[in-house]
Amino acid sequence: MRGDDLKDSAQGEFDKLRKRLREVFPTLRQPELRRDLWPDMLRRLERPQDRVPWFDWALLAFTVAVVIFYPALIPALLYQL
Repeated sequence: MRGDDLKDSAQGEFDKLRKRLREVFPTLRQPELRRDLWPDMLRRLERPQDRVPWFDWALLAFTVAVVIFYPALIPALLYQL
């Protein structure tokens, strides 16, 4: 009997948790997308990329600074290529 009581109380706890989660995260009214995203993705891939992101320039500057201040690391950097 005790096992059944534990099972019932655990099920009750899961039901409470499920109810609270549904309150916090309401279900989506439209689970499907409103439109197809693939044509937008193709247009974005075909668009020429003229700009280089700032992070790439920062990474290049950091690498140059490391090579200037620690020239012994040049073989290690070449090994990574």
